[in-house]
Amino acid sequence: MSPEQLVPFLHRIEALKYTFRHSWTSFGNRETVAEHSWRLAVMALLLREEFSDLDMNKVIEMCLIHDFGEAVTGDIPSFNKTGTDEQKEKEGLKSLLQELPCEQRKRLSALFQEMEERITPEAKLVKALDQLEAVCQHNEADLSTWIELEYTLNSVYGKESAQAFPYTQRLQSYLSGESEEKIKAGQNRK
Repeated sequence: MSPEQLVPFLHRIEALKYTFRHSWTSFGNRETVAEHSWRLAVMALLLREEFSDLDMNKVIEMCLIHDFGEAVTGDIPSFNKTGTDEQKEKEGLKSLLQELPCEQRKRLSALFQEMEERITPEAKLVKALDQLEAVCQHNEADLSTWIELEYTLNSVYGKESAQAFPYTQRLQSYLSGESEEKIKAGQNRK
């Protein structure tokens, strides 16, 4: 890829560095899409041995790119996202990928298709880790940043996706327990 193709694309996805998510950090800042994607990729990197039968390089690639469409549309929390929102994100992603050379566009489009279909174990793992990273982030944030829905949602979010693997089931269970402890601790302070 030439610098003339690379740099404009990097300028477009720079939006992920300032596109805020619904989550907050433990430091009290709104989390960005880029921060979420980075930690999701780190999770996959650290779990390489747990999933030695999967193509973990592909998983890490998927983690890094999974929210590229949000550079165009912004982030909409999963509990607010509609079919129309999902369609706009797909269209935004398609327009974004059009800026890439043909081979890059085809490769990334294939990864996005694989993630959307969620048939391969790699795509299933990305979905599970994506949701569980969000739970982890909420558990790190101050309870005052949670909305009412999260008091019940955080304990079950990602549970269905986590069923794909014994490890993600254990991780979801651990994070759910952490959520419940956080809620109890917050109630005890009142």
